[in-house]
Amino acid sequence: MKHIRWQLLIAIVGITFLGVVLGYLALNTNSVERPDVGGTYTEGVAGRPNAINPIFSQYNDVDHDIASLVFNGLTRSDEDGTMQPDLATSWVISPDGLIYTFTLRSNVYWHDDAPFTADDVLFTIHSIQDPASKAPPDLSAFWRTVAVTATDPSTIRFQLTQPYAPFLDYTTLGILPAHLLKDVAPGDLFQNPFNRHPIGTGPFMVSEMTLEHATLDANPRYYGARPYLGRILFKFYSDYESAFAAYQRDEIEGIARIPPAFVGKANSLDNLTLYNARIAGYSLVYLNLSKPQFQDKSVRQALLYAIDRQHLINDLLQGQGLLANSPIAPGTWAYDSAVPQYPFDLEKAKSLLDSAGWKDPGDGVRKKDQNVLSFNLTTIDDPTHVALANEIAKQWQAIGVKATVQTVPTSLIVTSVLRPRTFDAVLYDWRTPSNDPDQYENWHQTQIPGATGLGQNYSGLNDRDISEALENARRTSDQAKRTELYKQFQELFADRVPALLLYYPVYTYGVDKRVHDVQLAPLLTPSDRFRSVASWYLKTKRIAFSTDAGEPTAAPRATAVLPTAPVVIAPTQTAMPAVSPTAVASQPTVVVVVVVATPQASPSPSSPPPAQCAELSGIIKSPASDSNVSGIIEIRGDAGRPNMSYWKLEYRVDSNPYYTQLVHGDTPVTDGVLSLWATKTVPNGLYWLQLTVVDNTGNFGTPCQIRVNVAN
Repeated sequence: MKHIRWQLLIAIVGITFLGVVLGYLALNTNSVERPDVGGTYTEGVAGRPNAINPIFSQYNDVDHDIASLVFNGLTRSDEDGTMQPDLATSWVISPDGLIYTFTLRSNVYWHDDAPFTADDVLFTIHSIQDPASKAPPDLSAFWRTVAVTATDPSTIRFQLTQPYAPFLDYTTLGILPAHLLKDVAPGDLFQNPFNRHPIGTGPFMVSEMTLEHATLDANPRYYGARPYLGRILFKFYSDYESAFAAYQRDEIEGIARIPPAFVGKANSLDNLTLYNARIAGYSLVYLNLSKPQFQDKSVRQALLYAIDRQHLINDLLQGQGLLANSPIAPGTWAYDSAVPQYPFDLEKAKSLLDSAGWKDPGDGVRKKDQNVLSFNLTTIDDPTHVALANEIAKQWQAIGVKATVQTVPTSLIVTSVLRPRTFDAVLYDWRTPSNDPDQYENWHQTQIPGATGLGQNYSGLNDRDISEALENARRTSDQAKRTELYKQFQELFADRVPALLLYYPVYTYGVDKRVHDVQLAPLLTPSDRFRSVASWYLKTKRIAFSTDAGEPTAAPRATAVLPTAPVVIAPTQTAMPAVSPTAVASQPTVVVVVVVATPQASPSPSSPPPAQCAELSGIIKSPASDSNVSGIIEIRGDAGRPNMSYWKLEYRVDSNPYYTQLVHGDTPVTDGVLSLWATKTVPNGLYWLQLTVVDNTGNFGTPCQIRVNVAN
């Protein structure tokens, strides 16, 4: 009986203690949602795949989109054009710049579980070099000048015939599996069934391909940051208008591209988030420098001053552009932010023409020595370009210049107008094919198209100073020296004005709000929108935490057994277990985590931005604090610290204490573009921008915060 009483007493005490603990936890424990693994993201694209093979994918955007998720190159380019390791862990360049030696990763497997080796690199390059190859001619021509050998299964050696700094950009080419294709003749590779069901090394693998869609499942053996998404489903449509309509029918969650004509309609959809980023290239007016009226640089400068380029961007392109001041893209390592600019200034334009001897006799068209300042402005026959050309001609009329707009089919603009140089002036969109800032083929004096039509210096710029800077910049692999040489090139280009730079195009991507943590940095090709796909997620789990300790700043992808002492859970990109891409949890997972990190407090809505930004590891340099902003703006600054893990840029409305992430980066930025912000997607009002740099132990630096007024 006595034993029963003791057991009863112990039970009562135990129940009481448990009640106290549960009550304490109820009062002192909260939970937050964090990303979880799984879910299918469905995107609509315009067109259908033809050959999902990195050798041929540049012919077709849909091929390129899928190939970017399925294949990897030896290297990859980050947001500012700097080369980073991918299938290679490192490389060494010989002192004479002729030999590049790559060390390959040892933990890479093809989607069929075969190991990746140097033989795969050899096979890929030899397939391109073969005379029967159907690879793009310029790609084959380049690789035929390079000797490639494998010194062992994990080392590849490339030997060039002359120093060529842009070579590393060619090593971003996706590698093919030799064990599957070694018996296929190079001339037959383009038509091989492999291109419909490819096997790669990338984060996603093709599991199904039909005429209507392609299904890609997450690769459980991927060596890099493994994605949260379990599956990506591409649905094929005839055009982007059809894809847009499919989103409105809730058939898809993403639209690969929102053309400028649809931006207004897209902005009206509450659940569609628009992401904007500069895409490589620029739009310009080529001037035929062999024509007498364009041989005086004062005339060329006047023509540029007379174009209201911001008006073209805002009103004809619906904000889908950024003012261009250099052939080298802003935000990249070679860009000179101090390059001279040409703001819209009619009086300056008139003064330059007057000084050059071009006078208006009273009929509205300037003349000099009986020569009339008039010429033809040619462009392609699509509505946007025709509207741009007509508006430019109208603006030039205000300074006494007569330009007559002519149109040609898109298919003829290069072969019948630019290469034979049968034009006065041409409005054209130049699409940069490389991450490297090399401008040799566009502006070197040897690249003026001749009888053979080779070369892309369509203006006919014959300038020895510019040519010498470009020659030297491609001969050295020393980035500091190249930066200085490209600075010289940009200064000379701005002074000479061999062509009229208008704007850098902006790519607009539409994704439903159900898809989280989508980030868009500057793009080389549209497929670069998937650069951050590993961080996208659809599913969430709840993480409980002690309110005494504060909300955890991040959660790991793997759930580990917690030690008895409190720990800080640091952000990680790789600690995710292999999971089935089709697994779907019926209920969100709850993981109890006790943390001791103190969260950063947001400033009060009425407080001024902190004055100590200048001393921080993350600095927002523009826009200026308390400035008015509208349209698409560049957010520039610095982000970097010793042992940096990543930085993030966020924004919030003044009345809301919670921030929304704009972009996340894992490489330092020095006086560069951190992000583009399309303010037309948010209501007018006061907003805070916050830049935070995090080290590899999970410590958050003091954020730099500025306030701006959105006034669209």
